[in-house]
Amino acid sequence: MRRLSRALAAVTLAGAGLLATTVPAGAATEHPGPAAAAKCEAGWGSLLKTATTSAYKPLLDIRAGEHECFDRLVFDVQGIGDHRIGYRVEYVDQLRQDGSGDPIPVAGGAVLAIRVSAPSYDPNTAEPRYPGHAGQPLTGVDLTGFRTFQDTRFASSFEGETLVGVGVRARLPFRVFQERNRIVVDVAHSW
Repeated sequence: MRRLSRALAAVTLAGAGLLATTVPAGAATEHPGPAAAAKCEAGWGSLLKTATTSAYKPLLDIRAGEHECFDRLVFDVQGIGDHRIGYRVEYVDQLRQDGSGDPIPVAGGAVLAIRVSAPSYDPNTAEPRYPGHAGQPLTGVDLTGFRTFQDTRFASSFEGETLVGVGVRARLPFRVFQERNRIVVDVAHSW
């Protein structure tokens, strides 16, 4: 009898191991375990982040990308050498167009206002460089399938600065940094 019990226990454990190995690979990414969560810890916080500028160059493009731990928005600015690009990034209750103060609706659980010291036009010639229109989604940015980003809106390009709003799922941690002639904004998928 004892031998039969041991045999049944072994078969049961082997069956459980077989079940564990046949779980679809995608299921593991839906609910990451502690190791995956630790890998994505950022400690960025969700408070205001700013930098000052030493030169105003035109904004050329805005792009979005998905990463394992965050969604990313990149602001490409005309080559500026060693100059800093200014920015002000913060969560706001409502995005408002510079100049008029008109509210611009942005879908999502929270709105991240991103102000970059780069006009959407050439400051020397007044020629448009980035084709943004107040209240409209960002040109060329498709957020289909993104985990954190839900909406984008161009607010304004006023007095040398461009303001956009990003709708995110919730008030999540973010970071901002300059990489050559780009301002990069990453918003984490979770705390």
